[in-house]
Amino acid sequence: MKDKTRGRGGRQERPVQRSQERTKFEAPRRMAERPAEKPGHIYGALPVLEALRGNARRLERILVADGAREHRLNQVFELARDAGVRIERVSRESLVRIVGPDVNHQGVVAFASAAEYVSLDDILSDTPGPALIVLLDGVEDPRNLGAVLRTVECAGADGVIIPERRAVGLTDTVAKSSAGATEHVKVAKAANLNRVIDDLKQRNIWVVGTSGNAGMNYTEWDWKQPSALVLGAEGSGLHRLVSENCDVLVKIPMYGKIDSLNVSVAAGVILFEAKRQRGEER
Repeated sequence: MKDKTRGRGGRQERPVQRSQERTKFEAPRRMAERPAEKPGHIYGALPVLEALRGNARRLERILVADGAREHRLNQVFELARDAGVRIERVSRESLVRIVGPDVNHQGVVAFASAAEYVSLDDILSDTPGPALIVLLDGVEDPRNLGAVLRTVECAGADGVIIPERRAVGLTDTVAKSSAGATEHVKVAKAANLNRVIDDLKQRNIWVVGTSGNAGMNYTEWDWKQPSALVLGAEGSGLHRLVSENCDVLVKIPMYGKIDSLNVSVAAGVILFEAKRQRGEER
């Protein structure tokens, strides 16, 4: 570690961060014509409304058909906005492909996750020691997310944060791939990952990104400190703003001809190193 990051008593001090540009998301675009991976659906104005009233946290998103009667859905729009559940406009043909031609969907379909999401506060409220959480930047393969959740559970990390957009949610495939880990790992959704990173810094949690071009090996970082590990999608890695917003970048050295690991394997390598450094045993 560089001396300039050390304060009195050898304790690391957070470096001054330059201001970062806020991530700006585009307005929701029309759903692709082919159905995507989905955890389950609720259709009809009243059932969707009751789902929002009863357990909005479990809803991934709501699709509303072009031309649907607005006055019937006013409460749906209002409750979805209050709960942070995004609404997307789609064609009626798209809804028919999802629920079938003989279903009276009334122009609205909601998708429910296979497990319930929590908040960042929920993840950090019950940590037995220094926080150890995982942030995933754009992981879109449900099997990869399921494998990461299984790794997080086995390593005893505190939870996972995933983006609300451009990433897979807690689908049935994720639940199956996690081998039951979705029932034990706390998962939060973030509308803006960079804002979550800023929030973590305010809570004195170090944000450690991963990059094959980093100058520091993952074993050189002091994982005994409260840390948030940020992992990107295979191939693309971390988005530029996310990478720049991290306190430090680390790498797992590669010794073969392939230059990257599956994201769940990378998570396992680093999380178990963190546990080794912390001297934690069962």
